[in-house]
Amino acid sequence: MITTTPVRIPASPTKITYEDAILTLGSCFADHIGRRLRDNLFLVDANPFGVLYNPLSVKQSLLTLLSDKQFTAQDLFAHQSLWHSFTHSSLFSDTTPDRCLGRINGRLQASRERLPDTRFILITFGTAQVYRHNASGQVVANCHKLPANDFTRHRLGADEIAAEYRPLLDTLHDRLPGVHVIFTVSPIRHWKDGAHENNLSKATLLLAIDTLQREFDYVEYFPAYELLLDELRDYRYYAEDMLHPSEVAVNYIWERFAECYFAPDTRQQMKEISQLMADRAHRPLHPESDASRQFAARTRERQVELERKYPFIRERLGYTTDAK
Repeated sequence: MITTTPVRIPASPTKITYEDAILTLGSCFADHIGRRLRDNLFLVDANPFGVLYNPLSVKQSLLTLLSDKQFTAQDLFAHQSLWHSFTHSSLFSDTTPDRCLGRINGRLQASRERLPDTRFILITFGTAQVYRHNASGQVVANCHKLPANDFTRHRLGADEIAAEYRPLLDTLHDRLPGVHVIFTVSPIRHWKDGAHENNLSKATLLLAIDTLQREFDYVEYFPAYELLLDELRDYRYYAEDMLHPSEVAVNYIWERFAECYFAPDTRQQMKEISQLMADRAHRPLHPESDASRQFAARTRERQVELERKYPFIRERLGYTTDAK
């Protein structure tokens, strides 16, 4: 008896390896995939501006990375005892302008240094809705809890999104020869917009990506949205809010992503590294016991063995791009 509708995903001809630098940008789902790439020691820079939901804010973040811009106090504003940037998520907000700018520019510099080596850019659109700040005219990445009447809301059109991204994709290809762009649409529903408006928004994003995929041979689409909405069509695959995917669902989508973009040898490497990372994360109830000491010794031996086999492990175990 068939109890699901499997989404067929052809294996991508372009494979991600442990040697490839990866940049993820966009909604919470980009964070989920970025975290799993990082946890498995891929060379990933995940959401250097924090979570971004709409296509225009994602575009602006890429243009900023490609530029030599440094953020200054004029790019910030104060609200509810914190300093914020309309270009960044609240992850970068802080109690003083200097601390906020330190977070923003430090993270920006680290990402900018990594960008020339980037081979894959994973972009996840969350919504076609944008919020334009009335006073500045800027489309914001985050409203930072300012009053709703400070903004004008607008749903982008599919043609409008495609028009915004054509020159950006050309620029990326010129600046980063050999780059591959993988678009996804976040399966997380924006329920505050209402069921119908959420569906119109997601459909708009899908149509825009389809247009770009047809026009650029280095652009691909990974169906994360369809995997959750169609193949995993059951509320047991959702978190308690019934909007976000559960860990089980995210893990399943990650497995399908790996099948699509990792060659068998990369998946074997990942399997070995994943086990090592799980062993390293283990926290014994009785660390002074003989069994715990033996487990720790075996883990150290296994790590040394894998570091000889895969020399990049040593460096990446100490590498992080978190905004802290």
